[in-house]
Amino acid sequence: MKLLGIELRRPSFNEVTAATVLAVGLWIAVVGIARVSGHPLLGAEAGALLVVAVWGCIAVRLGLAFDNGRRHVVANIAISAVLLGAYQGALGLAM
Repeated sequence: MKLLGIELRRPSFNEVTAATVLAVGLWIAVVGIARVSGHPLLGAEAGALLVVAVWGCIAVRLGLAFDNGRRHVVANIAISAVLLGAYQGALGLAM
């Protein structure tokens, strides 16, 4: 499959699981560092951080890495924006 002329690969179940575990670990580390430094994140901010962290880790497994050129960066930013928009919409409906 292609996205913006970028050939995407199909990751295995184990690769997606490993990427998700990595993202959650990074999220816990960032939330902990923010809390220790005196700048705790609100619930909505922490959730948005988790959404972007999970997408970033899975995107690399799909073949979308920031160090692979301008098209990869544009695709990552566009998809992150769509995911954050959907997250904000879900938050708006939940409140």
